[in-house]
Amino acid sequence: MLIKLEILEAIKAGEIDLQFRRWKRATVKPGGTLKTRVGVMQIGEITPLTVDQVELKDVKRAGFADLDDFRRWLDTMKPGDLCKIEISYLGEDPRVTLRNKADLSAADLAEVLTKLDQMDARSEGDAWTTPYLQKIADNPARLAEELAHEFGMEKHPFKARVRRLKEIGLTESLEVGYRLSPRGKTVLAARIK
Repeated sequence: MLIKLEILEAIKAGEIDLQFRRWKRATVKPGGTLKTRVGVMQIGEITPLTVDQVELKDVKRAGFADLDDFRRWLDTMKPGDLCKIEISYLGEDPRVTLRNKADLSAADLAEVLTKLDQMDARSEGDAWTTPYLQKIADNPARLAEELAHEFGMEKHPFKARVRRLKEIGLTESLEVGYRLSPRGKTVLAARIK
């Protein structure tokens, strides 16, 4: 579930606590969480409804000025089942703390290097983790599609791999592209020795 940054900030500030989506298939579950650029969001109740069931009080809780504002937004959405989603700020993304920790003990470093080796071993073809880290280090804020092309891949499989590196605190997503985190720089330096 993609949410614009200004909406995420408003959710974090407690100003918005609902979202609406049209889905063919839901991308979040009640009780689940969503990692975002501003932290982790808690997903509450998800209620299917029709456009006629949408109430003014709910569209205001979602950040819309009124029902007309909501309907204009809805007209820009793809077809699908309309749902009302309760959402709240849960806390900081644990990956932020992880990626900012550059001073790794020998055991921590060995653990990360083992994870990278496991990722490489599970992939088809050549080891990819070190080349990806190096490419991101050399090309911060470059379009993912351009980086993927340099590896001879489509953008989506490339981004899926970068997300795996992000999960262990090695990369950061930017408005455009990526950069290595402080932790990622430490790991890459150890990897290329």
